[in-house]
Amino acid sequence: MDAWVERALAKWPNVPALFGWLGLSRRGQWLIQGERISHPRIVDTIARNYGVDEHGRWFFQNGPQRGYIALEHTPLVLRADAQGGLLAHTGQAITAARGLVLDEQAQAVLDTSMGAGSIDGADLDWVLERLEFDGDAVTDTQLAEALAAPDDSRTALMLHAFGQRLPVYRCDVHALEQRLGFVRDPQPVASDG
Repeated sequence: MDAWVERALAKWPNVPALFGWLGLSRRGQWLIQGERISHPRIVDTIARNYGVDEHGRWFFQNGPQRGYIALEHTPLVLRADAQGGLLAHTGQAITAARGLVLDEQAQAVLDTSMGAGSIDGADLDWVLERLEFDGDAVTDTQLAEALAAPDDSRTALMLHAFGQRLPVYRCDVHALEQRLGFVRDPQPVASDG
């Protein structure tokens, strides 16, 4: 977080949190009351001060006030970079993951050390190039079988990424939050004060 945010938190520690105003689109665009935020400095400030609380609710810490973010899909949106790596929509490089999740809509979600990140649709080749079945490149049939696997199951596929072979799971969209530990529609809880 920015130093000015930490100073504001120290000075005003009990500012009520804001719910229902901010969002993150499926494409990684910040939203305010459903409208895209396009000003580069505001976008960068939100990205630098984006975090998650102990309940899995993602937020923007704007000085002393925490604005909780409604998520259209996952808390991170990942895109391939020119060097073959992945960047989060916040600009941070993804360097580690625990596994890959495929949902019933063929969306790929990487369980990263930073949080759950959906692979942007334009960059699904990044996933397809790294999927393996028994050490070989995955075939269309093997991929179709993995996508048809039941919810909450491990597939026979592996993702070769970050110097390791990661397991690939099947999980329905409605179960992603619970499985990967995030909240799409954050609401106040008693500990918010």
